[in-house]
Amino acid sequence: MHATQLGFNPEYAEEAPSLDELNSLKGAAVLEFGTPWCGHCQASRDAVEEVMMSYSELAHIKVFDGKGKRLGRQFGVKLWPTLILLKDGQEVARAVRFTSVDDVRELLGSAI
Repeated sequence: MHATQLGFNPEYAEEAPSLDELNSLKGAAVLEFGTPWCGHCQASRDAVEEVMMSYSELAHIKVFDGKGKRLGRQFGVKLWPTLILLKDGQEVARAVRFTSVDDVRELLGSAI
């Protein structure tokens, strides 16, 4: 899956992984939906980067979302940024329009 990177992933992938690819993941992974031009996404970037540096063993899958993007709809994403914590490919927690390091730490700490 080319959209997967361990630790902090700075770029949104235009081509999202399929739901089947995500369902086959083993262990924990962070799925992030947003866009490069979204002000909320830009404001949350530092918080995600800081926390992900402490979780370098986690896959961080950063997905460019928007009209016509199927994966975001499959996960019911309505606002950006949305972080979804996956465990063995299944959603276990999410944070929407988060802004702080504490928000991201709480999400990752909830299931890891």
